[in-house]
Amino acid sequence: MTMTTADAARLDDGVVSPRADRPKRRTFTAEYKAHIVAEYDAADHGERGAILRREGLYSSHITEWRKAAEAGAVSALGPKTRDRRDREIEQLRVRAEKAESELERTRAVLDIVGKTHALLETLSESKGIQKPPPR
Repeated sequence: MTMTTADAARLDDGVVSPRADRPKRRTFTAEYKAHIVAEYDAADHGERGAILRREGLYSSHITEWRKAAEAGAVSALGPKTRDRRDREIEQLRVRAEKAESELERTRAVLDIVGKTHALLETLSESKGIQKPPPR
């Protein structure tokens, strides 16, 4: 069953996006695809159209999924990967880890500088050295 703009309107969460008027693309799991291909292949020729109508599919779906399964690529039955998106997510993850590491180093340095300042003030007070007047 495909999603129409009427279906999208019922699922409206109030957020307006550039693609708000477009239906959402369906995705199918590898198990679903394998199940439908097996059911389609086991059905008589007269029943195949009923399966496609019931599921809201086209015969091209079955053809594509069957070719992928025959090629031995069960993973090919799964949704197509988003290589570019995955790479971008990984790059952002690396940048975030690097920034967190740098932040921890900066905090440690600031802590050391603060302690050094306090120690030097304590030492200068014990020696009787006066602080210069503020400018």
